[in-house]
Amino acid sequence: MLFPTLDFGLFFLAAFVLVWAVSASNEWRKLLLLVLSWAFYGAWDWRFVALLIASAVINWGAAGLIYAARTRGTQKAIVTVGVIANLGILGFFKYYDFFLEQLGALLAGWGMARDLPLLQIVLPVGVSFFTFQGMSYLIDVYRGRLKAASLLDITLLMSFFPHLVAGPIVRGADLLPQFEKTPRLNRDMVAMGLLLIVWGLFKKAVVASELSVNLVDPVFFDPSAHSSLDLLLAAYGYAVQIYCDFSAYSDMAIGIAALFGYRFPRNFNQPYRAASLQDFWRRWHISLSSWLRDYLYIGLGGNRGGLFMQCRNILLTMLLGGFWHGAKWTFLIWGGLHGGVQVIETLWRKAGLPGLPKLLAILVTFHIVTLGWIFFRAESFDAAIAYLSGLGAGDWHNGMTTPLLAGLMLLGMAFHFTPPGLAQGIALRLRLLPAPLLGLLVAAAILLVDAMRYEGVAPFIYYQF
Repeated sequence: MLFPTLDFGLFFLAAFVLVWAVSASNEWRKLLLLVLSWAFYGAWDWRFVALLIASAVINWGAAGLIYAARTRGTQKAIVTVGVIANLGILGFFKYYDFFLEQLGALLAGWGMARDLPLLQIVLPVGVSFFTFQGMSYLIDVYRGRLKAASLLDITLLMSFFPHLVAGPIVRGADLLPQFEKTPRLNRDMVAMGLLLIVWGLFKKAVVASELSVNLVDPVFFDPSAHSSLDLLLAAYGYAVQIYCDFSAYSDMAIGIAALFGYRFPRNFNQPYRAASLQDFWRRWHISLSSWLRDYLYIGLGGNRGGLFMQCRNILLTMLLGGFWHGAKWTFLIWGGLHGGVQVIETLWRKAGLPGLPKLLAILVTFHIVTLGWIFFRAESFDAAIAYLSGLGAGDWHNGMTTPLLAGLMLLGMAFHFTPPGLAQGIALRLRLLPAPLLGLLVAAAILLVDAMRYEGVAPFIYYQF
């Protein structure tokens, strides 16, 4: 069930009416939200609802044991087992076949080929997101930052449908305190929520989908059939597409949650304005980058242990962050590129060398990020190399990019550079409108987007993670 579809629109309207109808009881409200979230998730495959429930029960039970344990050693043992259980779920569904394929190739290279038990496992939608939420909750309970939550609250935390399949990775510290009391909907939340939904709908259905279907997908499918200019523009196009696609999902998720009375943290902050790769990760997919920092980088030792250990921890964090995205070598290369450049930045800074002028630093950072997107988007390492080879071929005739596509790329970047306070300012004006007029404006905006969008809606890019 995709956000920008009629099916989801009808589901959301029914859920909105039902949830606010039972808001006199917070427990019944949460229970209804939980059932609705399972229905939303089950629209893909009902079999995996059981996995979602099992994952929540494991984390609830482990957190309760941690909270009740009398010694720090016992707590550490429980949180270790809990984290391993979460990683086991993620590893089995996402990486089992990948590692067996690599083992098979290794054995074949040694002349010891074997038929290994590949399972062709179906990847549950959003498994990376809800397992990371479970782990962060357990670790926060272990660190004393959270108390153990009820089974209902932890299950709703991990299942709440706005963020379930593609984030943001909403931590227990952000959402569990909100579950403790019945939310109240005010005009500010309604206005901002509706604005973010329409804003995200346009970015996804018009900008990202059009760039994907008519530029990025054809060029990446067969790089050898396109000119160097087409390859260059498609790389820029993908940089715009992935930003508009993923930030659109985050905007819509934040807006939908707001209409149910809950606040999600911001997930993007103009990442292509970053003047370094470290700055980029403070702005891009903030819920993931902060998770990697707080639970992986610091867990590895962070800045402790000297410069060598700091650089090692940066590189390992980004390699594992890349591998989190999928069981492909291209994701490891993408993570390694980001980690390697951050190591260079760290060494440069520690050496006291002068930095680049800001505008030049932003341009260099953007092009390093765009280079990384080629590996991120390519279907294989060989495809990525073919793409880069085509870029260097020197054939600069244009065969793909129309004025419409060029305009959408510029529009997508304009959205990216929109001042952070603009949405709040618009929402403040919208809240003053009578409810019927606000409803008519939103309906008209949705119909306009529907009229402008490409036929059909592709899944959000981050659904595959």
